[in-house]
Amino acid sequence: MNNYSIETNCIQAGYEPKNGEPRVLPIYQSTTFKYDSSEHVGKLFDLVEEGFFYTRLANPTVDSVEKKIAALEGGVGAMCTSSGQAASFIAILNICSAGDHLVSSAAIYGGTSNLLAVTMKKMGIEVTFIQPDSTEEEIQNAMKENTKLVFVETLANPALVVIDIERYAKVAHNNGIPLIIDNTFATPINCRPIEFGADIVVHSTSKYMDGHAVALGGVIVDSGNFDWSNGKFPGLSTPDESYHGMIYTEACGRSAYIVKARVQLMRDLGSAPTANSAFLLNLGLETLHLRMERHCSNALAVAKWLEANDKIAWVNYPGLESNKYYHLAKKYMPKGTCGVISFGVKGGRDTAVKFMDSLKLAAIVVHVADARTSVLHPASTTHRQLSDEQLIEAGVGPDLVRMSVGIENINDIISDIEQALAQI
Repeated sequence: MNNYSIETNCIQAGYEPKNGEPRVLPIYQSTTFKYDSSEHVGKLFDLVEEGFFYTRLANPTVDSVEKKIAALEGGVGAMCTSSGQAASFIAILNICSAGDHLVSSAAIYGGTSNLLAVTMKKMGIEVTFIQPDSTEEEIQNAMKENTKLVFVETLANPALVVIDIERYAKVAHNNGIPLIIDNTFATPINCRPIEFGADIVVHSTSKYMDGHAVALGGVIVDSGNFDWSNGKFPGLSTPDESYHGMIYTEACGRSAYIVKARVQLMRDLGSAPTANSAFLLNLGLETLHLRMERHCSNALAVAKWLEANDKIAWVNYPGLESNKYYHLAKKYMPKGTCGVISFGVKGGRDTAVKFMDSLKLAAIVVHVADARTSVLHPASTTHRQLSDEQLIEAGVGPDLVRMSVGIENINDIISDIEQALAQI
């Protein structure tokens, strides 16, 4: 780990070309890699030598990006996946199996909520959802003897709830289990959850990290700080018969969790990113620190403008001093939160739809957190699988408009909102 600032690591970390090698990270578009002896390949499989033997498990382009993201988050290692959902799924499945239980904040992305409540339930893994603002006692009351982890989002999508990371980490650690946190919206530029006690960090890299809406991807970052040998995680502390009887906590030290995720779950599930996707992600990461600053300043300006408009029922943005999470946001994200705002247009669902249809610069897309300003109605799109009760628990009302403020000129963004509001 170098001593460079996070801004420099966005550009420099992960790839160090040697004399005469390409200055820019190359795309290693190959599934396989040649070796001169069977013995060498055997050592790669035994993890006694570093190298690449099959792109599903590791690829030089992907490896460099993983090293960069680990440096940005302050972890001991990272593993990229084919999507953000794959990252969340593998992060949980790496320590949970049939008969286990996890606790999750109710204010999380709708797709993740469905993953936990429906798909993983079919696999025999139970989830208890709790309110994100739960007290330590309320979090503790959700714990069971078979609870293996706590899952939260730094900034909930789209409710923009700011989680109290230290509170959740404290309760999780008191129970001998890790805190897994989705840091997609804040990015490591604005929040480094590991510094506040999080053990595993996941991202949908398709959002701000990529920044251009060109490549799907996800990543899992291992802090290296959790003690997996405490008796609650036999998958890490007893022999893995599917991988030479390896005991990850003994063979891999602080990297036990992320190594198991790679050699066991990535091996079996195959949710690997392509080298080209990793290359595109790296290009996005190189400007992440610059873009996040602009996203946040533009979003705050839009939020203040909306708050003063009489056609807007309410505005939710943690950067506003009127927001209930303002002080918590300042604690965990002093440089800014993200570029996403949620608000309600007076008149309810139908008026909100007319407003969105009247926008010209901002596009209606099923995406968020890239360079272009966009809007979406979550209740009828990303969260449409949830019941009305679940929508309320997730903080997604029928009038909620999610706006992802881009990095265009702020005057153009506000002018577009103004002309759309004039149509209602």
